[in-house]
Amino acid sequence: MKEYKIVAIPGDGIGPEITQCALGVLHEVAKRYDCKFEVEEKLMGGVAIDATGVPLPQETIDSCLKSDAVLLGAVGGPKWEVLPGKLRPEAGLLGIRGALGLYANLRPAKVWPSLINASPLKPEILGDGMDVLVVRELTGGIYFGEKGRYTNDKGFLTAFDTETYDVSEITRIGHVAFKAARERKGIVTSVDKDNVLESGRLWREVMAGVAKEYPDVKFNNMYTDNAAMQLVRNPKQFDVIVTSNMFGDILSDEASQITGSIGMLPSASLGDGTLGLYEPIHGSAPDILGQDKANPLATILSVAMMLRYSFNMPAAAKDIETAVGQILAEGYRTADLALGSDSAASKLVGCKEMGRLVKERVKAL
Repeated sequence: MKEYKIVAIPGDGIGPEITQCALGVLHEVAKRYDCKFEVEEKLMGGVAIDATGVPLPQETIDSCLKSDAVLLGAVGGPKWEVLPGKLRPEAGLLGIRGALGLYANLRPAKVWPSLINASPLKPEILGDGMDVLVVRELTGGIYFGEKGRYTNDKGFLTAFDTETYDVSEITRIGHVAFKAARERKGIVTSVDKDNVLESGRLWREVMAGVAKEYPDVKFNNMYTDNAAMQLVRNPKQFDVIVTSNMFGDILSDEASQITGSIGMLPSASLGDGTLGLYEPIHGSAPDILGQDKANPLATILSVAMMLRYSFNMPAAAKDIETAVGQILAEGYRTADLALGSDSAASKLVGCKEMGRLVKERVKAL
């Protein structure tokens, strides 16, 4: 029997609710595939600040480094917004990515056939759906560059943030994107602003070199502003989008809205090995905390990504994705999905029930 160690970080807001649902599905997978997942819970985010004074305790980092994978719920909330930037819950996210060496963020944005009506785009634009993978560089760029404040020569307080990338950082994220495309439709679109940014010019030069190593993959470049426009004009033209930290943050959130609900979008943050961090891309949603209204599907689908990328269990990952697709096709919806689709025909369920439905469907496959 194979055994895997997982660190679960429920976090803040609805994080504990959705994490519990996802772990329930994971344990059903364990029964089906004769393996064992040992789960250890650790603190990060606002709850960690309350308990330890910092958003990312060293104990959490140490446990994650010893694990095979990390499952994160969500962090943040209005309670901690008054704190300095380095002490806010979100600082824990940047910290854990750096501590684990996770430089590639994979965010699939998929329009499920049964949720096409939930998308804000017209059916004639979407056709039979959309399936885009945004590969975002995660540990470089403007989020990690030199920053600060000073008084300029006019006497005004001035702030600056510096965008920096070196060849190695661009090269490694490029390889992640091209390898992913080989398992998909075989198209990579590199997004930059080489017309105005020097970092963008280096990005484009390096990506062109990486592309030569993958002659079987179709490659093209696109400016960031055009990519944002094309995502809503003709999203089906994209397969894999690879881009910098800040641009990836923006474009992946835009892509998520095309799907109809941010509650459907999983993500994986990966490094050079098999250790990865898996999380839904939505926030902690404190406004619905404890009301059983959260959508656990993004977290459940993040578990599917965990099975695929950290545990090399693609069949098990496919089981979860199939179960989610079947439940949605049968009309079951959490509140966020029912609002954007045919609510009259929807079977409205809460967070716990949606998790139970997926778990039972995995069992029945």
